[in-house]
Amino acid sequence: MNITEKILRAHLLEGEYKDGATIGIKIDQTLTQDATGTMAFLQFEAIGLKKVRTELSLSYVDHNTVQMGFENPDDHAYLADVAAKHGVLYSRCGNGICHQVHLERFARPGKTLIGSDSHTPTAGGVGSLACGAGGIDVAAAMAGAPYYIQVPKVVNIVLSGRLPPWTSAKDIILKVLSILTTKGNVGTVIEYSGDAIAHLTVPDRATITNMGVELGVTTSLFPSDAQALKFLKAQNRESDFVELLPDSDASYHRTINIDLSELEPLAAGPHSPDNVMPVGSLAGLKVSQVCIGSCTNSSYKDIDTVAKMLDGRVVHKDVSLVIVPGSRQVLEMAAGSGALAKFVSAGARIVEPSCSFCIGMGQSPKSGGVSVRTNNRNFEGRSGTKDAKIYLVSPEIAVLVALHGEFVDPSKFGIPPRAEMPKKFLINDNMVVWPPKDGQEVTIRRGPNIGDPPTIGEYPKDLTAKVAIVVGDKITTDHIIPAGQRMKFRSNIKAYSQYVFETVDPTFHDRCKENLKGGFNNAIVGGLSYGQGSSREHAALCPAYLGVRTVFAGSIERIHFANLINFGILPLIFEEGAARPSAGDVVVVENIRNKIVKDRVISVLNKTKGNSFNVICDLSDRQRRIVLAGGLLNFIKGGMT
Repeated sequence: MNITEKILRAHLLEGEYKDGATIGIKIDQTLTQDATGTMAFLQFEAIGLKKVRTELSLSYVDHNTVQMGFENPDDHAYLADVAAKHGVLYSRCGNGICHQVHLERFARPGKTLIGSDSHTPTAGGVGSLACGAGGIDVAAAMAGAPYYIQVPKVVNIVLSGRLPPWTSAKDIILKVLSILTTKGNVGTVIEYSGDAIAHLTVPDRATITNMGVELGVTTSLFPSDAQALKFLKAQNRESDFVELLPDSDASYHRTINIDLSELEPLAAGPHSPDNVMPVGSLAGLKVSQVCIGSCTNSSYKDIDTVAKMLDGRVVHKDVSLVIVPGSRQVLEMAAGSGALAKFVSAGARIVEPSCSFCIGMGQSPKSGGVSVRTNNRNFEGRSGTKDAKIYLVSPEIAVLVALHGEFVDPSKFGIPPRAEMPKKFLINDNMVVWPPKDGQEVTIRRGPNIGDPPTIGEYPKDLTAKVAIVVGDKITTDHIIPAGQRMKFRSNIKAYSQYVFETVDPTFHDRCKENLKGGFNNAIVGGLSYGQGSSREHAALCPAYLGVRTVFAGSIERIHFANLINFGILPLIFEEGAARPSAGDVVVVENIRNKIVKDRVISVLNKTKGNSFNVICDLSDRQRRIVLAGGLLNFIKGGMT
């Protein structure tokens, strides 16, 4: 068996382990963050249990740490209280990014983890099978319910050779993105093997598993081997180590070989992580901002490398350099080693450990500006500036750009300094609050921005819907519902729903309301890879609140597909050659409840154009029942029958 199969079989609760089958697995650990955690815990409260039923659940505060307006601190107070009441650990504001902190202090080889953040697979760097999921799936897992996935296709990426100067783990995952792209990898798990992984530390591996999310895969993971043991020892967690390796005759759906010695420094250009090009080809491109950090590249190893490169130098006069350590552990160690002083001396700006620039929470580029960043996504407008051009690179390349004010050919600069992973990390967990043994006396503070999850009715007997919007390929969850300053409304669905498709068509909200007044449900028409990117369930929950009951698309990415179902929206895939409806068209499916139960191919009447088109309803029996119930919360409350 490969590693994926070993972990999944050990956690199998429901279903048969065979290709393409839906299985329910036991979840050992969960994590939430404050932007998605408020709704996840409101949904957990609605289930009605006194305490979580996982081995370990954590609530992290890392997104809305700037706390603009009362909404964010009110949410954080709610999260602290609900964690204490229900047996959840609470990582306070300033302790760091959930994925970095979880990797350092809590991720364990062979354990299953789901988190209400798409980059949860970071923990795969230490051999944990970790998946991003919608908040309601995390709420259900905290309640002890299985997590349902398809038995994945496992792709083995075999790494050989040694990295040349100026290349790093970031270049490995950019190379993988250039091969597999961001589309067509739904239902796949990536496993890394080969002689080269013996030279990749857990922080290196975590960079790869983190940004592997952009492939659209279920998760990525490395073996739990000597490097995992070395990392866990350094974190004073040696007792968490278990060896976890693939069998010598393990089988895979596909094998890809990458010789690291042939790699060159790479960048992902606007506006997609798979728009990969050699850094040397960009030489001379002027840059106004450089941002180093995020859950992809903010480990102590990364930050110390940056410090060594900046030592005794000054950032170019035309560049704003922003550095964001990934955790308080990283920040404390940087302060103790003198790295922090080197940043300040070089003219860098230091931000507290948080998601910060990656999710548009500050540090927006100037109009039309070129920003070079070490994070994982460069979707249009995600930075907070719609016409900015974002390039994704390694920390080493980011420093070169910051010093020169433009892209340069790194081969002209000799061999860069490179930090090693420390033999011992600084351990200080005093910003993690453990819940009391009995938290039932805790009174939960609920600010005026916090509301109950909206009520979604059962799926209608007959579907009559107006197409409220038609969009193209690669529509991300950032397109559907923005992050940045709008995130403060994540616990207030009525307010947040005003911004659905804000950057694509700001009239969408009002049009949906008008359609509902006219007696129509709403439908969305998308292209290929609809819903890629963040796991934010609000990209399904807010449209559901606006009466969207169906999404027609060329293809839909895994997490968003699940989120649509979880909020009673039927995801349907166009048959090849189908006559797609236009915005404003009225589409009708009579007796659709029966067809959802029985049919894989459904014929849809376009009443406006007078023609029909076929769509694929490729759902498991359980998913069909969830849609009919009007979403997962209704399904759970109804006894999950």
